[in-house]
Amino acid sequence: MSLPGALDPNLTLSLLPKTSFHYSRRIITTTQSSIRLKYGGGSQSKPKITVVKCSTTSENQQTGGGDSGNGSNGSLKNVLSNIVDERVEQLLGKEENKEMLDKLNKASERVLLARKELADIERQELEAQQMRKYIDELETRASEIAECQKEVSEARAMVEEAERSLSMSGGDNKGEITRDAERWESVKAGSVCALVGTLASVPIYLSKVTTSPELLLQLGVTFASCALFGVTFRYAVRRDVDDTHLKSGASAAFAVVKGLATLSGGAPLEFSSASFLSHAVDGGLFVIQDLFIFTFAAVSLDFCFKTRFVSPFPLKKDEI
Repeated sequence: MSLPGALDPNLTLSLLPKTSFHYSRRIITTTQSSIRLKYGGGSQSKPKITVVKCSTTSENQQTGGGDSGNGSNGSLKNVLSNIVDERVEQLLGKEENKEMLDKLNKASERVLLARKELADIERQELEAQQMRKYIDELETRASEIAECQKEVSEARAMVEEAERSLSMSGGDNKGEITRDAERWESVKAGSVCALVGTLASVPIYLSKVTTSPELLLQLGVTFASCALFGVTFRYAVRRDVDDTHLKSGASAAFAVVKGLATLSGGAPLEFSSASFLSHAVDGGLFVIQDLFIFTFAAVSLDFCFKTRFVSPFPLKKDEI
């Protein structure tokens, strides 16, 4: 098959060398590349010949014949281009050439598609390599993070152990401080009740005793009883300082116990109604006077609780 831009093999160019004499140039073009033989006729088609004659002389070149030479060259180029265009049109007008051009176009499209697919594959491979590299970096960072977490957990365990040891050592000291503070508050509570109770009992005992030793004995017993009452009252009431039943019950219990103890130390009981009656009256009087004394002591201690002079049991952290 002849290419569109090539000359036909049957196209013959005879070029004579340029000399000072006249020369001729012939171009023979055949429109048919082969001789068609008809069965039975035996005749053959004659080729069409196109003859182009051009003549130049040295005189024309010397006397300004350059313009005519340029015109001849231009006409030759035009003729050649026309011939080539006609030949190309003839070749393109054939059905087999059209089919080949269609196939060529389809093949070109397939090549373009294959190139696009190849570019996509290369791009995907590049992305896969980048992703693999990124995954490797993530795995490396994950291992580093795991090591850091392990170190942090170990450090946290060490800190917790140190805190436990400090809390144990500090807890012992704190327990000792708390016990000492509780003892001091109990001493203050007993002292307040003893002082107030003794002062409240002075008028009562002055009306009963006649000698100083007897008065000192009664005041000493009352002082000790009220001191014990103050300590017990602090531990019994605790922080229920507004519970009147609890406070009055503690005072009444101590008054009954001390009154009956005083009654048992007096005259012996006889099996007669007069003796029973006298002991009952005396016991009631003893209980009432002791209730008066312990009530004064309880009221004074309650006042000290509310004024924070004495702290209730147990102590708070801000009270230590």
